[in-house]
Amino acid sequence: MRKIIEIAVIVAGIDEEYQNSLLDGITKCAKMNHANISCFCAFGGVLSSSRYDRGEYNIYTLVNYEKFDGVILMTNTISDPVEKEKILKKVRDSGLPVTVLDCDEYPEFYNVSIDNYQAMKDIVEHVIKVHGAKLINYISGPLANPEASDRYRAFLEVMSENALVTDMDRVYFGEFRPSDGKKAVETFIRSGKPRPEAIICANDAMALAAIEELNNYGYVVPDDMIVTGFDNTYNARHHLPALTTVSRPLDEAGFRACEILIDVISGKEHEKTTILESSPVFTGSCGCGGSGCTNDMAEYMVSIYKTLNSCKSDISIINRMTTELAENETSDSNMRTIAQFINEIKCDRFTVCLCTNWDTVIKGTSGSHVPEDIQICGYTEHMTAPLVLESGINSSVKLFSTADMHPRPLKGGGNISYFLPLHFRERCLGYYIFTNSLFPSKSLLCHTLILNISNSVENIRKLLHLNSMIDELDRLYVIDPLCNIYNRNGFIRTADALFRHCQEKGSKLLIAFIDMDGLKMINDNYGHKEGDFALQRLAGVIKDCCGSGRICARFGGDEFIILGSDASDEDAPAVETAFYAQLENINSIIKKPYSIAASIGTIVTEVEDDKTLFNLITQADTIMYEKKKRKKTSRYLRRD
Repeated sequence: MRKIIEIAVIVAGIDEEYQNSLLDGITKCAKMNHANISCFCAFGGVLSSSRYDRGEYNIYTLVNYEKFDGVILMTNTISDPVEKEKILKKVRDSGLPVTVLDCDEYPEFYNVSIDNYQAMKDIVEHVIKVHGAKLINYISGPLANPEASDRYRAFLEVMSENALVTDMDRVYFGEFRPSDGKKAVETFIRSGKPRPEAIICANDAMALAAIEELNNYGYVVPDDMIVTGFDNTYNARHHLPALTTVSRPLDEAGFRACEILIDVISGKEHEKTTILESSPVFTGSCGCGGSGCTNDMAEYMVSIYKTLNSCKSDISIINRMTTELAENETSDSNMRTIAQFINEIKCDRFTVCLCTNWDTVIKGTSGSHVPEDIQICGYTEHMTAPLVLESGINSSVKLFSTADMHPRPLKGGGNISYFLPLHFRERCLGYYIFTNSLFPSKSLLCHTLILNISNSVENIRKLLHLNSMIDELDRLYVIDPLCNIYNRNGFIRTADALFRHCQEKGSKLLIAFIDMDGLKMINDNYGHKEGDFALQRLAGVIKDCCGSGRICARFGGDEFIILGSDASDEDAPAVETAFYAQLENINSIIKKPYSIAASIGTIVTEVEDDKTLFNLITQADTIMYEKKKRKKTSRYLRRD
């Protein structure tokens, strides 16, 4: 049986049409060749938050290159140059065959691209020579991106060749996202410069957003100014006016990138560079070819109807899910809610993988706190998968190696899996896996869905943290921090139940009141640190004397108490005998220049209706005090 080929795809922003079209081609080729695709996706640069971006880009650290036979890089979609370099280093170190899309900067990789430089030259020359534009603005992608760099260089050279000056106030550098088109137009208008005759954009997404923003300001394209794009996306073709742009075979590029990689993995040889044809499309937004859409209006209307219907359905799922997630107080209930709504999305398998420390909370001992362990870089060595949803059934995996990425192996080939980050700001909580689902790449609301789920997981973590802090505060309220036994508050809270138990059952109550002897002498001669040490050892002795059904507490500075239910008359001498024996033992162990000593008064009594717990404690205290006085008298007589 032929080994199934495993391919990793590294990409960002799969909600954009460029990435979407390339992935369609990759997926088609992989399925034809029975290969598995693992697509590691981030939505970096979307929310203008460096902390959020750090959490998104962390998904790329999950890739275990030892599990793959080859890699397809779409690093031109990743705007952060530092993250891009990290990925490139790991890919190079892996020694795997690599195909890269639209990037000729890495001669060691197989490159599938178009001639970005010449394609942009054709567009700019057309705007200048055919339409006579002289005052031209430019919206660029990030220059760290080779495509953006080539297109910008072409723009500058055509401007120079036509004796036109490039005013840098008329150039805006974005990240290839629609929001950049909007921001660029706002920047151009605020600049106070004369209105441009044309705006050349480095891709369609920015161009379409720029046209919309120009409309908001009352400008009409192409009557008031020309706008052009690059990529000839579906939305560009069906916009009104249709966008002047560059047609490029994105589906074919994705298919070829995957095909070349599979051939190389199989031992075939290939040229390092594959150049696909591209051509300018001159249409409505520059004033050519009329302002109407293409003539496949019926197809377009069907497509829009399907998109709107899909959005309505997805919005309904997200709204209902968000409402129910807000009600959850445990991780289990949270996962059940997620499973309930994911079942409405077509998906062979949906997985939530969590770091083993995702729910880490602050814990304390004797009032000292251990700092929170926050996972930021990478993932824990092992993961847990509380949700592995297949055919409506959740078969969770308690623990699996992160190196395996999947908590449970997939069956056969032709599987397409999308790995998406689960995080809150920069804090890594885990990741999601969608297997054989169109939802990650085709839904406009995938990013919104995973944001809501991520926020719900973080809310559960915070709730666990809050409950832990409440427990810790409660512990500090009832526990003496020095002696680590009940304080007076804890004693009162617990003793009342024992007292009422004896009262209702007619059983006897044991009360032993203990007062330390010589604490002032230890403090005065050896220091308060030694005094604290002596109190802690005495508390340990008292705790050891508490059997089943008994509690002990530090009642005051050097006063302690033991309380027990269902006692017998023989328990009083037994407790005192055990107490003195334990004192003698601890003194022989610690070998201090002083002895830890104490006086104890014990009673075993029935709990009559006219008696209060305070009355009975006072009786035990009186007995203890009489014994203490006798000790002092004996010591005085010995000194005589």
